[in-house]
Amino acid sequence: MYWIILWILLVLGLGFCLWFLWKHVPRYAVLPVLLTVAVNGLAYYVPKLIPTGIQPVYMGLPIDESIPFCQEFIYIYVLAYFQWAMGWMLLARQERSFMNRRLAGEWISKGICCLFFILLPTIMTRPVPQGDSFAAFLTRCIYKSDAPKNLLPSIHCLESWLCFRNALRFKGVPRWYLPLTALMTLLVFASTLLVKQHVLVDVPAGILAAELGLFLANKCRLGGLIERLEAPFLNKQAA
Repeated sequence: MYWIILWILLVLGLGFCLWFLWKHVPRYAVLPVLLTVAVNGLAYYVPKLIPTGIQPVYMGLPIDESIPFCQEFIYIYVLAYFQWAMGWMLLARQERSFMNRRLAGEWISKGICCLFFILLPTIMTRPVPQGDSFAAFLTRCIYKSDAPKNLLPSIHCLESWLCFRNALRFKGVPRWYLPLTALMTLLVFASTLLVKQHVLVDVPAGILAAELGLFLANKCRLGGLIERLEAPFLNKQAA
């Protein structure tokens, strides 16, 4: 029964995102947004395919041992994906050069994560989800599909932080969006710790990676790179 509910939610969520992307996002933004989704996956999974022989280390602090395991926060952890999707789609509706700079910063930050995952692999031990609730089922699904590796920096925290940072500059969005995004970002930070997907140091590391990516994109004017990537896609549509 839980599997049916999960697949229904996934299909509905994906369907809404694709509909919104096609109907409400400028055509020049479609390819960059889709590439951003791909970069997000590549940054996480490619390092797993590269054998380095480096022994993973545990980066937990004494305070991590006192943080309780609360599997109900898995709902927040999963809802983060919808926060990111909405953030990407709203970013695509902003001024074109602003969107390109922010996406370039995101790509750089994912590259930083990829380097850390390869050169400084980390690992942790996770508890066993208890009970037959949907939260326990969902937690087991996440644990099964996401090994406790590639932890530092936390991509979850990085991506939600970028949603908040971008929202500070958004124009033409409802007033409630910024405070809701800020609250959701804090809850995502908490969820990564409470469902034992990350240790405390992974959270600020994700924020720092995001900020470094934004800084380098602005400093090096890398937004133009995305515009050059858009050109063949737009020319093909025009033809």
